[in-house]
Amino acid sequence: MAPEQLAGAKVDGRADLFSLGVTFYQLLTGAMPFEADSIATLMYKIAHSRHVSVSKLRSGVPSCASRIVNQLLQKDVERRYQSGRELHKALQRCLK
Repeated sequence: MAPEQLAGAKVDGRADLFSLGVTFYQLLTGAMPFEADSIATLMYKIAHSRHVSVSKLRSGVPSCASRIVNQLLQKDVERRYQSGRELHKALQRCLK
């Protein structure tokens, strides 16, 4: 769940991009970006804590992939990719 959803704010497709970032993170590292012993602590971490960088958990992951995940997992919705199209362009650049 995206930080803005936890806060009860209005959500749009950028919340889905945050969720996609969680999925990418898990695919690249084999771990979740936020983990906790309780749902309350997990929600706090999602809203306030920074995830461990993909590159710190998995050497060999291209830096562009790590940057994409970092941007997808931004707490501030305005700092995330603003659309799937914008993410698609970043992924295409990363694959080159």
